[in-house]
Amino acid sequence: MSNAAKYTHGHAESVLRSHRSRTAQNSAVYLLPHLRPGLRLLDVGSGPATITADLAELVAPGTVTATEMNEEAVAITLAELERRGVRNVEAVVADVHALQFESDSFDVVHAHQVLQHVADPVAALREMIRVCRPGGVVAVRDADHSGFVWYPQLPALDQWLTLYQTVARTNGGEPNAGRRLLAWAHAAGAADVTVSSSTWCHAEPESREGWGGMWADRILNSAITQQLLTSELAAQRDLESISEAWREWAAHEDGWISILHGEVLIHVH
Repeated sequence: MSNAAKYTHGHAESVLRSHRSRTAQNSAVYLLPHLRPGLRLLDVGSGPATITADLAELVAPGTVTATEMNEEAVAITLAELERRGVRNVEAVVADVHALQFESDSFDVVHAHQVLQHVADPVAALREMIRVCRPGGVVAVRDADHSGFVWYPQLPALDQWLTLYQTVARTNGGEPNAGRRLLAWAHAAGAADVTVSSSTWCHAEPESREGWGGMWADRILNSAITQQLLTSELAAQRDLESISEAWREWAAHEDGWISILHGEVLIHVH
Protein backbone atom coordinates (compact mmCIF):
# COMPACT_ATOMS: atom_id res chain seq x y z
CA MET A 1 0.00 0.00 0.00
CA SER A 2 1.09 3.55 -0.60
CA ASN A 3 2.31 5.61 2.30
CA ALA A 4 -0.40 8.13 1.36
CA ALA A 5 -2.94 5.90 3.08
CA LYS A 6 -2.66 4.52 6.60
CA TYR A 7 -3.66 0.93 7.33
CA THR A 8 -6.52 1.25 9.81
CA HIS A 9 -6.32 -2.19 11.43
CA GLY A 10 -2.67 -2.65 12.35
CA HIS A 11 -1.42 -6.09 13.43
CA ALA A 12 -2.60 -6.54 17.00
CA GLU A 13 -3.40 -10.09 18.17
CA SER A 14 -7.14 -9.41 17.98
CA VAL A 15 -6.82 -8.27 14.36
CA LEU A 16 -4.73 -11.27 13.34
CA ARG A 17 -7.16 -13.57 15.17
CA SER A 18 -9.89 -12.33 12.86
CA HIS A 19 -7.80 -12.42 9.71
CA ARG A 20 -6.59 -15.96 10.43
CA SER A 21 -10.19 -17.19 10.28
CA ARG A 22 -10.26 -16.44 6.56
CA THR A 23 -9.87 -19.26 4.07
CA ALA A 24 -10.17 -19.64 0.32
CA GLN A 25 -13.49 -21.40 0.92
CA ASN A 26 -15.08 -18.70 3.07
CA SER A 27 -13.43 -15.68 1.43
CA ALA A 28 -12.57 -16.47 -2.21
CA VAL A 29 -15.09 -19.03 -3.42
CA TYR A 30 -15.95 -16.83 -6.43
CA LEU A 31 -12.36 -17.30 -7.65
CA LEU A 32 -11.96 -21.04 -7.07
CA PRO A 33 -13.44 -22.25 -10.41
CA HIS A 34 -10.71 -20.29 -12.19
CA LEU A 35 -7.82 -22.00 -10.40
CA ARG A 36 -5.95 -25.10 -11.52
CA PRO A 37 -2.55 -26.68 -10.93
CA GLY A 38 0.36 -24.94 -12.59
CA LEU A 39 -0.92 -21.36 -12.57
CA ARG A 40 1.23 -18.45 -11.42
CA LEU A 41 -0.67 -16.33 -8.89
CA LEU A 42 -0.07 -12.93 -7.27
CA ASP A 43 -1.71 -12.42 -3.87
CA VAL A 44 -1.79 -8.71 -3.01
CA GLY A 45 -2.04 -7.99 0.71
CA SER A 46 -1.49 -11.52 1.98
CA GLY A 47 -1.75 -10.72 5.70
CA PRO A 48 -1.46 -13.82 7.90
CA ALA A 49 -1.54 -15.95 4.73
CA THR A 50 -4.38 -18.33 5.52
CA ILE A 51 -6.00 -17.56 2.17
CA THR A 52 -2.59 -17.39 0.49
CA ALA A 53 -1.67 -20.88 1.66
CA ASP A 54 -4.98 -22.29 0.43
CA LEU A 55 -4.51 -20.70 -2.98
CA ALA A 56 -0.93 -21.97 -3.16
CA GLU A 57 -2.09 -25.52 -2.57
CA LEU A 58 -4.71 -25.18 -5.32
CA VAL A 59 -2.23 -23.95 -7.96
CA ALA A 60 0.73 -26.17 -6.99
CA PRO A 61 3.10 -26.99 -8.64
CA GLY A 62 2.49 -23.44 -9.84
CA THR A 63 3.86 -20.60 -7.75
CA VAL A 64 2.44 -17.76 -5.68
CA THR A 65 3.99 -14.36 -5.06
CA ALA A 66 2.56 -12.78 -1.91
CA THR A 67 2.95 -9.06 -1.28
CA GLU A 68 2.63 -6.97 1.83
CA MET A 69 3.17 -3.32 2.74
CA ASN A 70 6.28 -3.70 4.93
CA GLU A 71 8.72 -6.24 6.35
CA GLU A 72 6.71 -6.68 9.55
CA ALA A 73 3.66 -7.79 7.56
CA VAL A 74 5.80 -10.01 5.30
CA ALA A 75 7.11 -11.78 8.42
CA ILE A 76 3.51 -12.50 9.49
CA THR A 77 2.82 -14.00 6.06
CA LEU A 78 5.96 -16.13 6.17
CA ALA A 79 5.19 -17.47 9.65
CA GLU A 80 1.91 -19.03 8.51
CA LEU A 81 3.45 -20.44 5.35
CA GLU A 82 6.19 -22.04 7.43
CA ARG A 83 3.67 -23.41 9.92
CA ARG A 84 1.72 -25.09 7.13
CA GLY A 85 4.80 -26.23 5.23
CA VAL A 86 3.83 -24.36 2.05
CA ARG A 87 6.91 -24.12 -0.19
CA ASN A 88 5.64 -22.62 -3.44
CA VAL A 89 5.16 -19.06 -2.15
CA GLU A 90 7.56 -16.11 -2.24
CA ALA A 91 6.65 -13.15 0.01
CA VAL A 92 7.90 -9.65 -0.81
CA VAL A 93 7.25 -6.01 0.08
CA ALA A 94 5.36 -4.17 -2.66
CA ASP A 95 3.21 -1.09 -3.25
CA VAL A 96 0.06 -2.07 -5.13
CA HIS A 97 0.05 1.37 -6.79
CA ALA A 98 3.43 0.64 -8.42
CA LEU A 99 4.09 -3.09 -8.56
CA GLN A 100 7.68 -4.08 -9.35
CA PHE A 101 6.64 -6.99 -11.59
CA GLU A 102 6.81 -7.06 -15.38
CA SER A 103 3.60 -6.80 -17.37
CA ASP A 104 1.78 -10.07 -18.14
CA SER A 105 3.60 -11.89 -15.31
CA PHE A 106 0.73 -13.74 -13.61
CA ASP A 107 -2.21 -15.93 -14.58
CA VAL A 108 -4.25 -14.79 -11.56
CA VAL A 109 -4.02 -11.65 -9.43
CA HIS A 110 -5.96 -11.75 -6.16
CA ALA A 111 -6.67 -9.15 -3.47
CA HIS A 112 -8.91 -9.65 -0.44
CA GLN A 113 -9.88 -6.66 1.74
CA VAL A 114 -7.17 -4.49 0.17
CA LEU A 115 -8.76 -1.81 -2.00
CA GLN A 116 -10.77 -0.41 0.92
CA HIS A 117 -7.46 0.64 2.51
CA VAL A 118 -5.44 2.07 -0.39
CA ALA A 119 -5.00 5.69 -1.42
CA ASP A 120 -6.02 5.15 -5.08
CA PRO A 121 -8.05 1.99 -5.76
CA VAL A 122 -8.29 2.71 -9.49
CA ALA A 123 -4.50 3.04 -9.85
CA ALA A 124 -4.11 -0.16 -7.83
CA LEU A 125 -6.48 -2.02 -10.16
CA ARG A 126 -4.65 -0.71 -13.22
CA GLU A 127 -1.44 -2.18 -11.84
CA MET A 128 -3.12 -5.49 -11.02
CA ILE A 129 -4.50 -5.67 -14.56
CA ARG A 130 -1.11 -4.72 -16.05
CA VAL A 131 0.72 -7.61 -14.40
CA CYS A 132 -1.99 -10.14 -15.33
CA ARG A 133 -1.48 -11.90 -18.63
CA PRO A 134 -4.16 -11.94 -21.36
CA GLY A 135 -6.53 -14.79 -20.62
CA GLY A 136 -6.00 -14.42 -16.90
CA VAL A 137 -8.22 -12.96 -14.17
CA VAL A 138 -7.93 -10.26 -11.53
CA ALA A 139 -10.05 -11.18 -8.50
CA VAL A 140 -10.96 -8.60 -5.86
CA ARG A 141 -13.23 -8.88 -2.82
CA ASP A 142 -13.91 -6.11 -0.31
CA ALA A 143 -16.32 -5.54 2.53
CA ASP A 144 -19.00 -2.85 2.43
CA HIS A 145 -19.39 -1.62 5.98
CA SER A 146 -22.68 0.19 5.47
CA GLY A 147 -24.05 -3.18 4.37
CA PHE A 148 -23.35 -4.77 7.76
CA VAL A 149 -26.61 -5.59 9.55
CA TRP A 150 -27.08 -7.16 12.95
CA TYR A 151 -29.54 -8.05 15.69
CA PRO A 152 -30.06 -7.09 18.50
CA GLN A 153 -29.57 -3.49 17.40
CA LEU A 154 -27.54 -2.17 20.31
CA PRO A 155 -26.87 1.61 20.13
CA ALA A 156 -23.20 1.19 21.00
CA LEU A 157 -22.72 -0.97 17.91
CA ASP A 158 -24.17 1.80 15.75
CA GLN A 159 -21.57 4.07 17.34
CA TRP A 160 -18.87 1.48 16.58
CA LEU A 161 -19.74 1.48 12.88
CA THR A 162 -19.81 5.27 12.68
CA LEU A 163 -16.44 5.55 14.41
CA TYR A 164 -14.87 2.85 12.25
CA GLN A 165 -16.00 4.50 9.03
CA THR A 166 -14.77 7.89 10.20
CA VAL A 167 -11.31 6.56 11.07
CA ALA A 168 -11.04 4.55 7.83
CA ARG A 169 -11.81 7.62 5.73
CA THR A 170 -9.48 9.78 7.80
CA ASN A 171 -6.76 7.25 6.98
CA GLY A 172 -7.44 7.67 3.27
CA GLY A 173 -9.51 4.52 2.73
CA GLU A 174 -13.09 3.75 1.69
CA PRO A 175 -14.92 1.40 4.08
CA ASN A 176 -17.82 0.99 1.64
CA ALA A 177 -15.49 -0.36 -1.04
CA GLY A 178 -17.66 -3.37 -1.87
CA ARG A 179 -20.29 -1.37 -3.75
CA ARG A 180 -17.63 0.57 -5.65
CA LEU A 181 -15.58 -2.32 -7.05
CA LEU A 182 -17.38 -2.42 -10.39
CA ALA A 183 -17.06 1.35 -10.82
CA TRP A 184 -13.38 1.21 -9.92
CA ALA A 185 -12.83 -1.67 -12.37
CA HIS A 186 -14.48 0.30 -15.17
CA ALA A 187 -12.42 3.40 -14.28
CA ALA A 188 -9.28 1.25 -14.47
CA GLY A 189 -10.16 0.29 -18.04
CA ALA A 190 -11.69 -3.15 -17.44
CA ALA A 191 -14.37 -4.01 -19.99
CA ASP A 192 -15.07 -7.68 -19.18
CA VAL A 193 -16.08 -7.93 -15.53
CA THR A 194 -18.07 -10.59 -13.68
CA VAL A 195 -19.70 -9.12 -10.57
CA SER A 196 -21.01 -10.87 -7.48
CA SER A 197 -21.55 -10.39 -3.77
CA SER A 198 -21.36 -12.65 -0.75
CA THR A 199 -21.58 -12.47 3.01
CA TRP A 200 -20.08 -13.77 6.16
CA CYS A 201 -22.80 -14.62 8.67
CA HIS A 202 -22.21 -15.14 12.39
CA ALA A 203 -25.12 -16.57 14.35
CA GLU A 204 -24.07 -19.86 15.95
CA PRO A 205 -22.72 -19.41 19.51
CA GLU A 206 -19.11 -20.21 18.64
CA SER A 207 -19.19 -18.00 15.56
CA ARG A 208 -20.79 -15.12 17.49
CA GLU A 209 -18.16 -15.41 20.18
CA GLY A 210 -15.43 -15.38 17.56
CA TRP A 211 -16.64 -12.17 15.90
CA GLY A 212 -18.03 -10.37 18.96
CA GLY A 213 -15.17 -11.37 21.24
CA MET A 214 -12.68 -10.28 18.62
CA TRP A 215 -14.19 -6.80 18.32
CA ALA A 216 -14.64 -6.52 22.08
CA ASP A 217 -10.86 -6.93 22.37
CA ARG A 218 -9.97 -5.04 19.21
CA ILE A 219 -11.75 -1.80 20.09
CA LEU A 220 -9.75 -1.63 23.33
CA ASN A 221 -6.34 -2.81 22.17
CA SER A 222 -5.42 -2.34 18.52
CA ALA A 223 -4.33 0.39 16.13
CA ILE A 224 -7.84 1.81 15.89
CA THR A 225 -7.93 2.32 19.67
CA GLN A 226 -5.11 4.83 19.65
CA GLN A 227 -6.41 6.47 16.49
CA LEU A 228 -9.79 7.10 18.12
CA LEU A 229 -8.35 8.34 21.40
CA THR A 230 -5.64 10.51 19.87
CA SER A 231 -8.08 12.14 17.45
CA GLU A 232 -10.58 12.62 20.31
CA LEU A 233 -13.29 11.01 18.19
CA ALA A 234 -14.02 8.82 21.22
CA ALA A 235 -13.16 8.67 24.90
CA GLN A 236 -12.01 5.57 26.76
CA ARG A 237 -15.49 5.16 28.27
CA ASP A 238 -16.98 5.10 24.74
CA LEU A 239 -14.63 2.30 23.71
CA GLU A 240 -15.41 0.35 26.87
CA SER A 241 -19.14 0.72 26.16
CA ILE A 242 -18.63 -0.59 22.61
CA SER A 243 -16.57 -3.51 23.92
CA GLU A 244 -19.31 -4.41 26.41
CA ALA A 245 -21.93 -4.18 23.66
CA TRP A 246 -20.02 -6.63 21.47
CA ARG A 247 -19.85 -9.08 24.37
CA GLU A 248 -23.56 -8.59 25.05
CA TRP A 249 -24.32 -9.22 21.38
CA ALA A 250 -22.15 -12.35 21.29
CA ALA A 251 -23.86 -13.77 24.39
CA HIS A 252 -27.39 -13.13 23.09
CA GLU A 253 -29.06 -16.33 21.91
CA ASP A 254 -30.67 -14.41 19.04
CA GLY A 255 -27.47 -12.62 18.04
CA TRP A 256 -26.94 -12.46 14.27
CA ILE A 257 -24.76 -10.44 11.90
CA SER A 258 -24.40 -10.42 8.12
CA ILE A 259 -21.25 -8.88 6.66
CA LEU A 260 -21.64 -7.82 3.03
CA HIS A 261 -18.85 -8.08 0.43
CA GLY A 262 -18.61 -7.02 -3.18
CA GLU A 263 -16.61 -9.17 -5.62
CA VAL A 264 -15.30 -8.61 -9.13
CA LEU A 265 -13.54 -10.92 -11.56
CA ILE A 266 -11.80 -8.90 -14.26
CA HIS A 267 -11.15 -11.01 -17.36
CA VAL A 268 -7.95 -9.68 -18.94
CA HIS A 269 -7.71 -9.58 -22.75
